[in-house]
Amino acid sequence: MSDAACKRYCVAGRVQGVFFRASTAAEGRRLGLQGWARNLVDGRVEVIAFGPAQYIAELAKWLQDGPPLAKVSRVDAYSEDPQQFDEIEKPAGAVIF
Repeated sequence: MSDAACKRYCVAGRVQGVFFRASTAAEGRRLGLQGWARNLVDGRVEVIAFGPAQYIAELAKWLQDGPPLAKVSRVDAYSEDPQQFDEIEKPAGAVIF
C-alpha cells in the first residue's frame, strides 16, 4: 500500500465507559482500516490505525468527537512507521478492527 499511514492516537476526556473503543473499531472497519483501541490506566483511550492516509485522516477527525456519550478534551497524534504495523503488539483487552 503506497499511501499507507500508521498513527497512534491518545484520546483524553470522558472516553471510557461510553463505548469509545467499540465505536472506534466500528468506524475503523467502516473506513477499511486495521488497528485497535484500548483503555489506558490513566483514563485515556489509545488507538492504533493503519491504512490509506486519507482514511486515517477521516478517523482522526472522527476521534475529535467520538461516539455520542463521549466528551473528548484532547487527541494527541503520533506517527508510526507503516512498515512496522505488523510488528506492533496487540495488547490484551484491545478492540480489534
